[in-house]
Parts: sequence; structure tokens; C-alpha cells
Amino acid sequence: MDLQLTGRRALITGSTSGLGETTARLLAAEGAEVVIHGRDAGRAAAVAASITAAGGKASVTIGDLATDAGADAVAEGALAGGAVDILVNNAGAYEHLDWAAATPDIWLNTYNINVVSGVRMIHRLVPAMRDRDYGRVVTIGGGLSLQPFAGHPHYNASLAARHNLAVSLARDLAGTRVTSNVVSPGAILVPAVREFLTKLAPERGWGEDWAEIEDRSVREIVPNDRVRYGRPEEIAGAVAYLCGPHAEYISGATIRVDGGSVRGAF
Repeated sequence: MDLQLTGRRALITGSTSGLGETTARLLAAEGAEVVIHGRDAGRAAAVAASITAAGGKASVTIGDLATDAGADAVAEGALAGGAVDILVNNAGAYEHLDWAAATPDIWLNTYNINVVSGVRMIHRLVPAMRDRDYGRVVTIGGGLSLQPFAGHPHYNASLAARHNLAVSLARDLAGTRVTSNVVSPGAILVPAVREFLTKLAPERGWGEDWAEIEDRSVREIVPNDRVRYGRPEEIAGAVAYLCGPHAEYISGATIRVDGGSVRGAF
């Protein structure tokens, strides 16, 4: 299936590793020119060079989206190569903290990094999409927005805000050819997750073999119909679909890619 992304330019925030990097690589493979974003110029350049070596088109923009000045720099760098047709708001962070440890200052910082950073990029890039009457905004959310754990409450709440702002933006874009949607991952097997689970395995009695660790940890921590963790490529595939013209009629939607972790019919 041709996703018809050739000739489009996409900024993927937080794309020097993890889901962002995987998404950037898939969009590039589908013909889009991707803008790799991060705070480390060396890492961003390495990802862009790898995409270029594979036959794709990639450039780099650097900046801290937690500040207005950083967001200005990121937008300026992204627009230097031409108009941005696709914004994937992926950048974010979290800490494994319980309610006692998650102080109000941590809540504020998490909200700034995970929510306001995306708002900054929407303000800087979406007006031009509206003027051109074409664009795609995809926000990376998460199942914890709907089924939060007791732990890391500050992160759970920030995910809910990301979902909410994406739908509000879709309503604001009504009547245009600019869409706003959410891709909501479940537990995804990025390197940090595998490392965390491998360290946790001895005290949980999950064994030493990764296949056993994955199976038993999924059943105990994040039960889902597929009985495994998702892979970054599966998230990237949903994002790529939403970025193309085949998804023109999808607005304000949440595409759950969670193996059935969220147990709701709607």
C-alpha cells in the first residue's frame, strides 16, 4: 500500500531514539522528508545520516521544547528546508514515582515537558498548515490516559491532557484539510523497557530467558490479548497511516495500538 507521503515534510519531535526514531525511519521509507529533532546534535545527526544512507531524505533541528526559545529554534530549523506538512508530537518524559514522591513541582515540570511542549509546536507550525489547507498533526498518547496505574500519577495525567488537546485541536480545524489525531501505544518494547524488566525479573521470579520474562511480566503487569509487548514499528505504522491521504476522514480519533490492554469497547 502506497501511503502517498512522497513530497511531504515531517517533523517528528524526540526522534533521536525510541518510538520517535522508528517513526521517522518509516516515514522516510514511505517517501517523506523527515526532520529529526532532539537536544543532542550528535545523536540527531547520526539518525539523519543513517536515514540518508538508506536512501531517504532527512535533516536535523535541535532545541529544548520545554522552553519558548527552544521551540522557536526547533521550528526555525525545521522550516529552513521548506514547509512542514506533518507534525508528530512525540517528545516527552516520565519518571517512575509514586504519589508521595511526585511533588507539585514534578507535576508542573512533567506537564510542561509532555503537554505544553506539544502546544508550543502546534502554535508554531499549524497556522501555516491551515493557510495551505493541508496538514497532519499526530500526537503520541498512551493507554495510561484511560486506565492509569497508581504509580507515576503525574505522567498518567499528562497523557490524558495530550489526548484532550489533540481532540480540541481537531474541532478547531473543522472545515480544513488539516487533521489532528492520537496514536495511543500500550506497553512497547523499547530498550529501556527491556532493561527495566530484565533487572526486575530476579525479584519477581520470572527466570532469565527473555521469552519467559516477556510472557510472565506481560501477564502480571500489562495483561493484553496478544500476550506480549508491542514493537516500535507497530506504533510507527499507525502514525504513518494517519499522515497520509487515506486517513483524510479521520478526525479527533484515538488509534489504540496496545494489544487490547484498554478493555473498553469505545
